[in-house]
Amino acid sequence: MEQRISISKAINRGHLIVNLPVCISMFGIPALAFYFSAENLIPNWGIGVSFVIGFTLAWLTWSFMIMKWRIWAFNKVRNVHELKKKAIEQGLMWNDDSWFNKTEIRTNSDKLQWKVLEKKFDKKDVFKEDQSVSKKSIIYYSKIKNTYEFLIMLIALGGGIYLLLKSDSYIIGTLLVLSGTYFGFKEIKKVFNFSPQITIDNKGIKTATTEFKNWSEIKNEEIIIEGYGKNKEFYMIYDYSNGFEKIKIDDFNISPKKLENLIRTYRIRNNKNYS
Repeated sequence: MEQRISISKAINRGHLIVNLPVCISMFGIPALAFYFSAENLIPNWGIGVSFVIGFTLAWLTWSFMIMKWRIWAFNKVRNVHELKKKAIEQGLMWNDDSWFNKTEIRTNSDKLQWKVLEKKFDKKDVFKEDQSVSKKSIIYYSKIKNTYEFLIMLIALGGGIYLLLKSDSYIIGTLLVLSGTYFGFKEIKKVFNFSPQITIDNKGIKTATTEFKNWSEIKNEEIIIEGYGKNKEFYMIYDYSNGFEKIKIDDFNISPKKLENLIRTYRIRNNKNYS
């Protein structure tokens, strides 16, 4: 019997054997070209060629390695639906309807193995109750995180004022003053907001924007990611009777992973009580 591993371990291995070689190819080859050009070892037009070579090699590397990782990971992990979701969120895989999936390089052996593994998607994921979770969890804005972001905006505001008073950079100075004032005001409001943003327990969920909903009314609850890289944002979403909740959780005093664990644990407990 295959030894199962955690989703996080499978994802980390994916970054190591798929994304790392891709990044090395895409950025390493042009970096070498810049160095060789500076040493007069290759002509300047070689830099442009290096970008084409780097991109092509990166694409070929991903196209070949992603299937190798996919077969290994989905064979080792029990909760394949969750693994697939996390892999897409973290840039290892693309959505099913993406054109990029058609560029994967699959041998006949790969195709046969994947066809067998696809049957695992017929089973629902299984999650365990976290016994360390309290009877009720109340989530607030993070004072440390929002204070830090407020100070950054304050620095931007100060820099803008300096540019307006001491230089001719009126456009940049004005933009810094406006953005620093606007976003700084938003952050300081969060610092002094002591109201619960999410309250969750065995009975249901209440947020700052949505009244309490019982678990029997809620479905499709999950933590999602929107955007990529530094523009990545986390949201808690769920459907309920005649409505839909979507609340941004980046500025809260809990990590997305921990909140996801809370949602699953309270859902499990409610199901047990109902049973």
